Amino acid sequence: MEIDKQQIIELLRKEGKNEHVQKAIDELPEKVDHEQHAQMLERFGIDPGDLAAKAARGIV
Repeated sequence: MEIDKQQIIELLRKEGKNEHVQKAIDELPEKVDHEQHAQMLERFGIDPGDLAAKAARGIV
């Protein structure tokens, strides 16, 4: 599932993970695939499975 980078940035801010925001802005592609970019998401403290589930429910 592809998710817009901006949605992930907003999720990081919402979850108080401000220390990861700038790195995510710099490193994530515009469209993030939760499987292809799983390791990168985990470095930012995001569980790829949770992210996909939230995106499917329209929460992200």
